[in-house]
Amino acid sequence: MNVQPQRRQSVDRPQPRGLPQVDFARSRAEVRAAQALRHDIFVGEMGARLHNEIPGLDHDYLDPHCHHLLVRDGLTGQLIGCTRILTGEGARKAGGFYSQGEFEIESVLALPGRFAEIGRTCVHRDYRNGATITALWSGIADFVAARRIDYLIGCASIPLGEDGSMAQAIFSELALRYLTPENLRVQPRIPLLRRDILACGGYSLPPLLKAYLRIGAQICGDPFLDEDFGVADVFILLSTRQLARRYARHFLERTA
Repeated sequence: MNVQPQRRQSVDRPQPRGLPQVDFARSRAEVRAAQALRHDIFVGEMGARLHNEIPGLDHDYLDPHCHHLLVRDGLTGQLIGCTRILTGEGARKAGGFYSQGEFEIESVLALPGRFAEIGRTCVHRDYRNGATITALWSGIADFVAARRIDYLIGCASIPLGEDGSMAQAIFSELALRYLTPENLRVQPRIPLLRRDILACGGYSLPPLLKAYLRIGAQICGDPFLDEDFGVADVFILLSTRQLARRYARHFLERTA
């Protein structure tokens, strides 16, 4: 009996990919696709405890008031990343920003100008690279320009490590360079336990937080302990004038 050699399954071969394409969700089905991706990452990868009513979806009361930015693989059309943007107008209809559930942010909201909050950002595990992050930020920058947003705010997560020691060490080091002035500090509603830990290296910043800091964001105070997600959150403030300047320079240099 002749036995033909088995062909290697196509799943073992590198799959072709296209350039990331960015657009906003235009239907309920597209919003649900983003919620499904969020659920896969937050629950499937991070083990978060979500308080959702629809199985397989990460959804909350803010979603209907948000603009949902989607990133797709330009070749396959697969959804590979998403974030949501909540404007000041949307927050007023929803009863506040998501960040206000974690921090007292009145000092920041007292700044003159228009605010928008970035949240629930996630990227498919196979596409966590500079191209996808750049695509997300290009979409955010276009939204900022079109809506004349003055400040972006949001919560960025830091891994806790054992007993919160990693998060405290990372925050202690970041605070030396990125902390806002005292008049723009916020207070966490559930603070991360303070520890006498020396700032240390040997860790990698989460890509989203790294992207925030590279384009000029600042950290507005001590972290919030997010027990549902098992992380520590820092409140981020970014003047869009800084974003616009760095965004424009980056893409002009790429074009040149």
